Amino acid sequence: MARPLLIFYILVAYVLLQFSWWAYLLIDLNKEVIQYRTDISELIRLDPAHSQKEKADFASELRKRILMVIGEGTVFLGLLVFGIYKTRQAFRKEFELARQQRNFLLSITHEFKSPLAAVKLNLQTMQKRELGKEQSQTIIRRSLIETERIHLLVENALFAARLESDNFELYFEDIDFSAFLQRLIREYVERQDHDHHITPIITPGVHIRGDQLALTSLLFNLLENAEKYSPEGTLIEIGLSRGQDEAIITVRDQGYGIPESERQRIFEKFYRVGNEDTRKSKGTGLGLFIVQHIVTLHKGSIQVRANHPAGSVFEIRLPAEK
Repeated sequence: MARPLLIFYILVAYVLLQFSWWAYLLIDLNKEVIQYRTDISELIRLDPAHSQKEKADFASELRKRILMVIGEGTVFLGLLVFGIYKTRQAFRKEFELARQQRNFLLSITHEFKSPLAAVKLNLQTMQKRELGKEQSQTIIRRSLIETERIHLLVENALFAARLESDNFELYFEDIDFSAFLQRLIREYVERQDHDHHITPIITPGVHIRGDQLALTSLLFNLLENAEKYSPEGTLIEIGLSRGQDEAIITVRDQGYGIPESERQRIFEKFYRVGNEDTRKSKGTGLGLFIVQHIVTLHKGSIQVRANHPAGSVFEIRLPAEK
């Protein structure tokens, strides 16, 4: 990033110097022209009073030309500075996107490598050893959990690509959201190998119109995000309540929390707090990006705040059916 920006700044400095030099030459040229006209007038006219009047007229004309050059130059310089600022913003945006894509490639490589290695090791163990039924079932269960991790990674990558396509549409239907969330939470707990205490606090009878596949992805990504950034053994609460014409979903964790300066950026595609080379938590930077898009497509809102004394609270509000 440093070298292209350095070249850009050198070009900017060169353009500004050239602009200043040409402005100086233009003003100097106008001064010379007015001086020549004054000299010629003095040579061909003998009336001192008339000569003084022409000098005053020439001086006034010179001031007008200088003001014109300064005015037009100021407008041009303003446009030039604005263009430089926008170009610099575009440079930084592209560099940031390239950095995030690099982080995404590093993380997705690691995310695929770990479960694949675990599945391979489990299969090799079953192939080389005579295991009892209980041991075999344990290894199969672990392999299924790792396979599910791969499945969720692929689903997130495909879903993120679909969200940005022009022809992506949701299938809206009436959903008993209370029963729907209860079922999804049970499925998530059964499919994951975790040490967190996931506690649902669900108000019955809350109905919405929504896309079941998209809402499934929304909930799973919120739960996975809460688990990633929370110490083992801590509590994760999933709440559903009804406000005035709203279904309010809250996910509370007791993790490390999110700095206030990062709370808006966490919904950007590929964005993750910290550097991918040193970060210990797993993830691809797509989960919360998907969550925000799903909420927006359901005409809802999402916000994140601190959970005292530790952790974060994600609150989602979706239009509720009567």
